[in-house]
Amino acid sequence: GTCSSQSLDADIKMQGLMLALLASPLGLVLPSSPQLVSTLSPFQAINGFQHRSLATQLTARVATPVTAVPSRTRAAYMSEAAVADEDVETYQFEAEVAKVMDIIINSLYSDKDIFLRELVSNGSDACDKKRFLSLTEDGGKAYEGRVRITADKESNTLTIEDNGIGMTRKDLQNNLGKIAQSGTKMFTEALGAGKDATNLIGQFGVGFYSAFLVADKVTVVTKAADGEQLRWESTEASTYTISKDDSAPIEETGTRLILTLKEEADKYTDDFTLRDLLKKYSEFISFPIELWTEKTEYDQVADPDAEVKEGEEPPMKSVPRKTNVWEKVNAAKPLWMRAPKDVSKEEYEEFYKTTFRAYDAPEAHVHFSLEGQVEFRAMLFCPGSVPWELTQDMFNDKVKPIKLFVKRVFISDSFDEQLLPRWLSFLKGVVDSEDLPLNVSRELLQKSKVLSIISKRLVRKALDMFNEIAKDEDKFKSFSDNFGKYIKVGVIEDRDNKEALLKLATFASTKMGATTLLVLR
Repeated sequence: GTCSSQSLDADIKMQGLMLALLASPLGLVLPSSPQLVSTLSPFQAINGFQHRSLATQLTARVATPVTAVPSRTRAAYMSEAAVADEDVETYQFEAEVAKVMDIIINSLYSDKDIFLRELVSNGSDACDKKRFLSLTEDGGKAYEGRVRITADKESNTLTIEDNGIGMTRKDLQNNLGKIAQSGTKMFTEALGAGKDATNLIGQFGVGFYSAFLVADKVTVVTKAADGEQLRWESTEASTYTISKDDSAPIEETGTRLILTLKEEADKYTDDFTLRDLLKKYSEFISFPIELWTEKTEYDQVADPDAEVKEGEEPPMKSVPRKTNVWEKVNAAKPLWMRAPKDVSKEEYEEFYKTTFRAYDAPEAHVHFSLEGQVEFRAMLFCPGSVPWELTQDMFNDKVKPIKLFVKRVFISDSFDEQLLPRWLSFLKGVVDSEDLPLNVSRELLQKSKVLSIISKRLVRKALDMFNEIAKDEDKFKSFSDNFGKYIKVGVIEDRDNKEALLKLATFASTKMGATTLLVLR
C-alpha cells in the first residue's frame, strides 16, 4: 500500500539508527522507550519481510531494560577476539608437482641450448665447493677440479662429470628432489663470513631441471666423501628413485650426470655443436672443461703394394689412426677479473680479437671495477675501425655491444634494456656483476635502479676513454673520422652528457681546409 510522508521519514531515520546500533562495537543498549518501539512499526510495515528480522533484533535491543543487561568491558571483548583467533586455521598453497615441473622445464627457458650452460655451471660449483673445503678442512691440500663431457651417438646419451664435492642421499633428496631449493645458496649461507672466498654461480635452484629440456631420462651417479656411490634417476620429471650404484666407480668424490636425449635433441651429441656452446657460455669458467674428442693421427708404415728394389728401403705411406683424447675447451682467460696493472697490451688485444671476433686492434680500452652499493667489473674497447656490420646501418639492431657475465658465465648479449645508449653502440665490452636483476632462467634482464647505475658508470668511463684518445691528435682524427657521427647523435640524445660530448664533436671547415676539423671548446 501507500505510506505517509511521516512514515517515510521514520523509515529513513530508523535505517541509520539500526545500522548504528547493530554495528556498534561496544554493544550499546538504550533504555526501554515506548516511543522508539512504536516508531519501528511504520518501518516494519513498509519494508515487510525483507527487513523483519533486522527490525526484530533492534526492537529487542531497545526494548530491553538497561538493568537487565550486564555491562560489557574491554577485557570481555578482547577475550572474545582471542577465541575467534583460535578458530583461524593456516594452510599452505598446494600445487600439482607435474604441472609445476612442466612450467619450469618448458616455460622458464626460451632456448634449449641453455641446459648445457646450467649443468656445466653446476659442475663448476661442485668443484668450487670442494676447492674451498680442501683449503679450509684438508690443510690446504692441492685440488685440481675439472668438468668432463662425453657424447655417445650410438646410445644417444650425453654425460657431464665433475670431480667436485659429490652428494649424499640427503643431498639428493634436498637438492634434486625439492624444486627451487638451491644447494649452492645453502652452502654459501653455511659458510657465513667465508662465503667471499667462493665463486659459486647457482642462485635459484632450478638450473638442474633444464636437463629435461633435451632428455627423457636423467640419471645422476654421485659419491660424497666417506659415502657410498648412489644413483638418482627420473624419467620425464614425474617421479624419481634413489638407490645404490654399481656402475663405473667415481674416484674419491664427484658427480656423473647422464642424459638420455630425446630423438629431436640428437644434435647435442655432435662434437662441433658441443664445442660451440661451451665456448659461447662457459669459456671463462675457472675450472678446465674437457671434451672427449676423436682425433685422427697419421702413422708412417711401409707400403705393401709398392714395388721394392733390392737393397732399397720400402716406400712409406700414411695410415690414419683414430684416437680419443680429453681436449680442454675453455682456454681463454677472464681478463676483467684481474687487476688492470697485471694485464699487458698484447693480452688486451688478443682478448678483444678472440671475444668479439675482430680482425683489427682496438684503438683504446678502459678496464675498471665498481664496489659499493652495486658491484661489477667491466672492460670497454673502442674499435680501430668501423665494424663491418655498422657500415650499412649505423644503428644496426643485430649489433650487441655488451656481453653480460655473472661470475664468468656468459648470460646474454641481447636484452630489451640496453646497458649502453645507442650513440655508444659502436663500442665492444663485457660486464660481470652478481647484482644484475635477472629472471630465474637468467635469460632476461629486468629493469631496475641497478641497471641505471651501471649504465651511467659505463658512459662516464667511455667519455674518459675518448678524452684520452683526444690527447693524441692523430688518434683523435682517426676516431673522429670513424665515430664522429655517433658523438653528434649523443649531443642530441644525451642531455646529461651534452656538454662533455660537445668538446669531442668535430666539424669540417671549408675555409681552413678539407682536412681541418673544428672542435667546440
